[in-house]
Amino acid sequence: MVMELDHLVVGAASLDEGVAWCERVLGVTPAPGGSHALMGTHNRLLNIGAAPAYPRCYLEIIAIDPAAPGPQAGRARWFDLDQPALQAVLRERGPGLIHWVSRVASLEASLAQWRGEGIDAGEAVAASRQTPQGLLSWRIALRPDGRRLRREGLPVLIEWGAAARHPADGLPESGVRLLGFEARDGLSARLATPRGEVNLELIG
Repeated sequence: MVMELDHLVVGAASLDEGVAWCERVLGVTPAPGGSHALMGTHNRLLNIGAAPAYPRCYLEIIAIDPAAPGPQAGRARWFDLDQPALQAVLRERGPGLIHWVSRVASLEASLAQWRGEGIDAGEAVAASRQTPQGLLSWRIALRPDGRRLRREGLPVLIEWGAAARHPADGLPESGVRLLGFEARDGLSARLATPRGEVNLELIG
């Protein structure tokens, strides 16, 4: 299976807190994102792509949307956002890196390979959100319980499709670049920002 880092996920107790964290820690204001009707969440985005190692890569700041209904079809929200323990960490410690997402060419084939290795990463689910440029659509691997594969040290898988628009394509330059990413023993990322290098470590 060929995986390519798609985006880093920063969780926040509220989106306003996430924006303030980005401005304070990275020195920039994230671009507008949107709402996810499937999950009852909303986000802001930051371009952190750095070719050739990390092309079309972005940072997603995500939080539960208090104005939206809960997740559809009785699901739990992605990235463990419905877990009280994670929400307690986000309230007490503030926003932080909670997971990462890797893109693959075929979501079904990738999930089948993991199932053959005894890994339950969920099922392929269609998701979308509106943007000023139109509808952004993708397919993502989701477990009904929303669990991150932290113990397995594995990302959430996403498939954009050969002709699909990618969020990074419409993001303005941010002045932030991903310098390094490590997911073997925990999760960490090293970023070049207007305030110098910043290291993000997995929380929650």
